[in-house]
Amino acid sequence: MVVPGESFCRAQLPRVSRTFALNIPLLPAPLDLAVTVAYLLCRIADTLEDEAPGALQGGLLEELAGLVALEPGWEARTRSFSRRACLALRSGAPVAEAELVAGTPTVLETLASLPPWVHPHIARCVRTMTGGMNHIQQVNGGGGGVRGLPDLQALSLYCYYVAGVVGEMLTGLFVASSPWVVPREARLVPRAVAFGRALQLTNILKDVREDLDRGSCWLPRDRMAAHGLEPATLVLPGHRAQAVALMDELVAVARGELDVALEYSLALPTEEPGLRLFCLYPLFFAVLTLNAVEGNPAVFDPAPVKIGRDAVRSLMLLTQERVSSDAALRALHAECSRVPHGMEALT
Repeated sequence: MVVPGESFCRAQLPRVSRTFALNIPLLPAPLDLAVTVAYLLCRIADTLEDEAPGALQGGLLEELAGLVALEPGWEARTRSFSRRACLALRSGAPVAEAELVAGTPTVLETLASLPPWVHPHIARCVRTMTGGMNHIQQVNGGGGGVRGLPDLQALSLYCYYVAGVVGEMLTGLFVASSPWVVPREARLVPRAVAFGRALQLTNILKDVREDLDRGSCWLPRDRMAAHGLEPATLVLPGHRAQAVALMDELVAVARGELDVALEYSLALPTEEPGLRLFCLYPLFFAVLTLNAVEGNPAVFDPAPVKIGRDAVRSLMLLTQERVSSDAALRALHAECSRVPHGMEALT
């Protein structure tokens, strides 16, 4: 039976995330819909952070966290929130993300229809994420347009707020939904944050030029300074060698997080192949993405650096074939890590 709002949520997912549109359908029901809704709510928060300059001052992020708690009267408050959030978006905000913000009442309606064990994990995630976004903006002057974070520790904290907490949420949902996962909880919990942080740091490195064009930079200022750089000089041709050296240093940090993310994925039971594939797809995509970023000055060009579609399809098939073998997955991870950015698999 299709729950209220489910069709909207499932249709909206591929419009705002190609990666998660590939791996969420691998999860068993109702976990697949729960994670879809959770992702969309996090994406609404992310859109407000990136595309609504007044989201912090207007309290929109804090209000979103309150709505996700589904306290009495949330329906009417959500409609008001959605109208004000849409008005706060920049005129150039991506159409799909603007439509998602407008559809906040439908996403929350779908959340309310899910089993009760889903709600506290998603509510905590959104509350921590929006609180963290507010914190980062406040310590960097507020009003958006963060021009670098102070240091690697601050970058790690930011990655926790916007993605590490998602790893915690997923672990809670996995444990609550599957008796096979329960005995693995002690192995999963210590690695959950790194799983989320690894994916976020990879995205930050991949999207460095796009973020700069929007007026933001999430790289650590102390490491930029060590290479004679600041946000304003990152993309200048005369500083390309220093900028590439900086990125290579941060790629090494991301690879360390991905090593922990692999252990997180392998801690999931083989009796739940859908859960394993859900984690392994973005993990391996991230490995290839880092290969494309490392040593590649094109990451500072306007055209984005991407993984080729053929590489994505091949990697998905290889992961499916090896999903039940830890040894085979470790070997695949090692092989992917050696792929240079110049191979035809990448664009």
